[in-house]
Amino acid sequence: MTHDQLLTAPETAFPTLRGAVAGLPSYVPGRRSAGLDIAALASNESHYEPLPAAAAAVTEAAGTMNRYPDSAAVELRERLARHLGVTVGEVAVGPGSVGVLQQIITGLCDAGDEVIFAWRSFEAYPILVELAGARPVRIPLDDAEGHNLGAMAAAVTDRTKVILLCTPNNPTGVPISHERIEVFLRSVRSDILVVIDEAYVEYAEAGSGPDSLSLYRQYPNVCILRTFSKAYGLAGLRVGYAVSAPAVAEGLRRTALPFSVSALAQKAAIASLDAGEAMESRVAAVKQERARMAAQLEAQGWKLQPSQGNFLWIRADDSLRARLVDAFDRADILVRGYQGDGVRITVADSASNDRVLRILETHAA
Repeated sequence: MTHDQLLTAPETAFPTLRGAVAGLPSYVPGRRSAGLDIAALASNESHYEPLPAAAAAVTEAAGTMNRYPDSAAVELRERLARHLGVTVGEVAVGPGSVGVLQQIITGLCDAGDEVIFAWRSFEAYPILVELAGARPVRIPLDDAEGHNLGAMAAAVTDRTKVILLCTPNNPTGVPISHERIEVFLRSVRSDILVVIDEAYVEYAEAGSGPDSLSLYRQYPNVCILRTFSKAYGLAGLRVGYAVSAPAVAEGLRRTALPFSVSALAQKAAIASLDAGEAMESRVAAVKQERARMAAQLEAQGWKLQPSQGNFLWIRADDSLRARLVDAFDRADILVRGYQGDGVRITVADSASNDRVLRILETHAA
């Protein structure tokens, strides 16, 4: 029988995907730039070139790319431990914070277990949960575009294994205060892992969100999740990390794909930590632009929640969302539209931000 006949034979059985995979929505990344004049503001990447120290570290490490990286990422974990004031055994790394989150869910959830998170929040949350065969429990945001922690606590059941708190929240930019998280932690079982996802923590104003390390030291069921993709500008290298109780961290390392964080990524992350002042200078510039844009947009008539990320969020129904995305597309500006919810716009350089302001001025209420 030929290959074509085999494909059309009615009695032939073929491999099938798991039901959880077949019905899984694909993660939709921010659209990519295809020209010099296009402002790529859809993915919350740093608009800066890599930190010079990180670029130099990658250049040096490139000479060993024929060798496998350290699968345990010991040097990076040691550097992170010193940076955070924890032990090496409390640190796990992975390919971006989303990779570490997959390790968390894989390590803690069996089929039918539940993971609670706010919605709308990071789009990968329900995908990773369903991929593990667990059940995603979406809790609507409150009227201020933030986490409804009371409703999240009320949603806990005997099957709840993980709760995800995204602060500042992606895509709305709203943080969760330290006090609110502390009250929440007192209200949930200690055998539930509470993940404080801080992908954008470097962009947050001091005191706007939690002191997550303090909460972790007080509540052993807290896990801190962070990334080098945003403020440190290493989105293309894929390296993130978690801080958690040693037994949990060990489980996260066991569930990681071997060699998932390249040697180049590990060296660049270490160099980026050592170049903290340069990173903080860049972050300060983004925060200044964020405040400038927010003030001008509010003067135009837009109603915004104060964002603590490197992006702004505009709540919009689908009609307005479609008009805005179309207007940005025609102006060669890539933004992120969320069906039924709104538009997220990354804060970049002042020239790109001015282009954004001009578009929004023509659509203001």
